[in-house]
Order: sequence, then structure tokens, then C-alpha cells
Amino acid sequence: MSTIDQSRLLQMRSSILNQNQALQRAAGRGGIDAGGAAEGKPDFGSAISAALEQVNAQQHRASDVSEAYERGDTHDIVSVMIERQKASLGFETTLQVRNKLLSAYRDIMNMPV
Repeated sequence: MSTIDQSRLLQMRSSILNQNQALQRAAGRGGIDAGGAAEGKPDFGSAISAALEQVNAQQHRASDVSEAYERGDTHDIVSVMIERQKASLGFETTLQVRNKLLSAYRDIMNMPV
């Protein structure tokens, strides 16, 4: 691997670790706390909204980089593919979270009372 590839990989790794730490902090606040939003702690809805905004921003970055490559503004196909893979990974993660939430909702709805 060249030093450029290694530096990009290290940058991607640190970005993923930062996102993972943010998700762990959000999950660590866990539990249902009715007064959480009033105390300055984000509630579940705001945590999901923030995550969706990050995924949306990543999708837009990937689209912008792809369009710049198509116009000929840049010749760095590696950065285009990295941004597209990051956007794809974020989208797939969002789908998996949605599927888990729906599954949990169905399980709760099917519980005998």
C-alpha cells in the first residue's frame, strides 16, 4: 500500500471510531427518562433525528463528489469510491436499525397482556 492509501485508511478508521463512540454515548444514556429532554439530555427521537441527518449529509457528500468526478473537476476516483462506500454503509446501517426497531415493535405488540 502506498502512504496515500494508508493515510486514507487511517482517516476512515478514525472517522468510524468517532461515529461509534458517539453512538455508544447515545446508547449509554439509555433507559426511558421522561425528564431527560428537560435536563438537556437528548431523547430517543432527537438521537434518531441526529443520526439520520448525519446519514443524509454523508449521502449528499457522496453525491457531490461523484458529480464533481463526472464533470471532470477531480480525477481522484479513490476518494469518490470511499465517499460512496461510506454513504452506502451509513444507509445500510440505518436500514438495519429500522428493521430492528420494527421487529421490537412487533414483539411488543404481540405480547399477551
